[in-house]
Amino acid sequence: MKYTAENWPIAAALLQFPAKRSNGMLEQEAPASRWRDVAREISLEGFAHIDLMDTWLRPADLSKERKVELKESFDAYGVGFAAISVIRKSVIDPDEEKAQRNFDYIKRTIDTAAEYGVSIVSIGLHRDLFPAQKTAQWFWVEPGAIDEPNNPENWNLCVDRIGQLCEYAKPFNIELSLEMYEDTYIGTADSTLKLVSDIGASNLGINPDIGNLVRLHRPIENWEEMFIKLLPHSNYWHMKNYFRDEDPKNGLYTTTPAPMEFGFINYRRAIEIALESGYEGPLCVEHYGGDGLSVTATNREYIRRILRAKLAK
Repeated sequence: MKYTAENWPIAAALLQFPAKRSNGMLEQEAPASRWRDVAREISLEGFAHIDLMDTWLRPADLSKERKVELKESFDAYGVGFAAISVIRKSVIDPDEEKAQRNFDYIKRTIDTAAEYGVSIVSIGLHRDLFPAQKTAQWFWVEPGAIDEPNNPENWNLCVDRIGQLCEYAKPFNIELSLEMYEDTYIGTADSTLKLVSDIGASNLGINPDIGNLVRLHRPIENWEEMFIKLLPHSNYWHMKNYFRDEDPKNGLYTTTPAPMEFGFINYRRAIEIALESGYEGPLCVEHYGGDGLSVTATNREYIRRILRAKLAK
């Protein structure tokens, strides 16, 4: 269907809802009443959709009965699932046992998406945070895991395993979306496009989460040029922004999270590029730090204002 500015699915991320509560209870094991509280809070901020990110809980690892409870909890407040995002579950992790567990987990997530009628599963190649990243104020200021560059064997393994996942998802009419992330094979525009091309699956697209790159304290690609390359091949979009200051002469780069309309990326231009490219996928608004839910609600209304202006042409 052709979306309008008013009904375009703009989902809340669940970054502001931790996997473990202050009393030590895991959300994975919480009663359905707790899940309803989360759904109510999201609904009161005006959201009709969420990205069911597994940073909050892992829907693929719930029992059949608990999956029903989760869906009913959000249905009670009119909140649907726009997508399911699998975070930090690389299928080419150097620990082969972990890589295989991640592969099997993504397959279970695809099964769960099919049960829920969700048509997008976002996956990536980013791995678990290192200890220094976990203790930093912003984890991206510390170096993380790197996909070994110039390693044809590892690249081909990536192509093969994501290709298998795409084939597994096809009978369910589910699309996979590759979330961009630094120092992975999905860490630059050209590398991402090459990976998608090498896999060659009709149900594979890109999640051009360029915010993951803009926040880095080092030189980056031009954001507008990246969007021009990537958005024609994108099927889902995590959207966030950062204040960014550069002093390359002295090697200084600083960033901090920002509401979308105030940050370094001009999302009015980015959305214009998306519409010109024929982008028709759901959107997901993210924000780190502070009251992330309120900021993402502000981001949602900012996007709708832009869509009203651009779609009225």
